[in-house]
Amino acid sequence: MSTSSLVETDRLSFSYGARSILHDVSLAVPAGSIYGFLGPNGAGKSTTLRILLGLLPAPAGTVQLFGHDLARHRVALLTRVGALIENPSLYDHLSGRANLEVTRTLRGLARGRSEEVLALVGLTEHAHRPVREYSLGMRQRLGLGLALLPDPDLLILDEPTNGLDPNGIIDMRELLRRLQREQGKTILLSSHLISEIERLATHVGIIQQGRLVFQGQMAELQNLQLTNRQLVVETESAATCRNLLPAILGTAQVTGPGTLMLPYESREQVAALVEQLVAAGQPVYHISCQQPNLEETFLQLTETTHAL
Repeated sequence: MSTSSLVETDRLSFSYGARSILHDVSLAVPAGSIYGFLGPNGAGKSTTLRILLGLLPAPAGTVQLFGHDLARHRVALLTRVGALIENPSLYDHLSGRANLEVTRTLRGLARGRSEEVLALVGLTEHAHRPVREYSLGMRQRLGLGLALLPDPDLLILDEPTNGLDPNGIIDMRELLRRLQREQGKTILLSSHLISEIERLATHVGIIQQGRLVFQGQMAELQNLQLTNRQLVVETESAATCRNLLPAILGTAQVTGPGTLMLPYESREQVAALVEQLVAAGQPVYHISCQQPNLEETFLQLTETTHAL
């Protein structure tokens, strides 16, 4: 295992009966990161997280947490992990404080820890209210508080913003940032929302049909956009231009009567193209460079895998 990774899987595979869910998934979650585990619904995200928490067996492949094999040291390792999988299990008739106190007492944690956690998740003012009066966002924050009670080094969160309104999403995002920045937590969270992962994560893994199709820093995923830039040229007749200049436009796509699209290479390419079009007597009305946004890059990665 890499010395900088808190979570690492090696060729992890899993099946429900004859149905294969995960195929050779090798995750590496760096210490101190917010790792966004991204994929469409049904791609295998929740199954992977359940395996990491020991809730499902790993029939093929290995799982290591904190540099140790999960199968051999499950109890000791999971004491350093806090988790929120789907909706938190809460006692609706009890207050937020009482919900935390039940778990704190059962786990033998220090007195006063519940108050620390309430302050951390921003629920101190509402701690006396019964949970049945909580909004969905408040319930999610209380669930996160339960996961934080033992002061874990690693948080594993399954779709923590699912179902939240915009304000709730912003609150959860800021809370997770503070936990990483101020508390030093490593956070592994799953989501199917590329926009949310882009705003929050430092690292990302993309899973599709049980296969990991990308893993790296968020900046690396964003750089994929640059490699897929397209040059769009508007002229009088796209077909005429392509026939006159086959050396530079032979592989260009005709996307309209007067529109050509080809891969962008450099500024020099643009200058040479304009020069040759003008020399050939063809007008250049507009030329631009377009690059896919992160959502389009995500769709391209997952659709390519789907086609395979």
